[in-house]
Amino acid sequence: MEFVMKQALGGATKDMGKMLGGEEEKDPDAQKKEEERQEALRQQEEERKAKHARMEAEREKVRQQIRDKYGLKKKEEKEAEEKAALEQPCEGSLTRPKKAIPAGCGDEAEGEEESILDTVLKYLPGPLQDMFKK
Repeated sequence: MEFVMKQALGGATKDMGKMLGGEEEKDPDAQKKEEERQEALRQQEEERKAKHARMEAEREKVRQQIRDKYGLKKKEEKEAEEKAALEQPCEGSLTRPKKAIPAGCGDEAEGEEESILDTVLKYLPGPLQDMFKK
């Protein structure tokens, strides 16, 4: 039966033999061919990437011409300008800029204590004022 099958199928018997569990013929140049195939794939991928990079550069050039023509700005430039505008206080703003420490708090309390002491000394009799000033 195998003999009849080989004659009927001709060159396909090798593939049939593999499918039926027969031994696979080893090609001595298989590794070399595989390396060449891998290199060809790498080269095609590099060419594809270069082509896409060129196309994207052309698109960006056209986009920039349109921006220049209509006075548009890139999204990143708009965001940067808006951020800078928020950081700078606006003239004529309805709200005042917020301060870190409200007036009358913090270091000024020591100055007020001294002025209170001076005020009390004013009301003391002369000899007592001299005693506290020393």
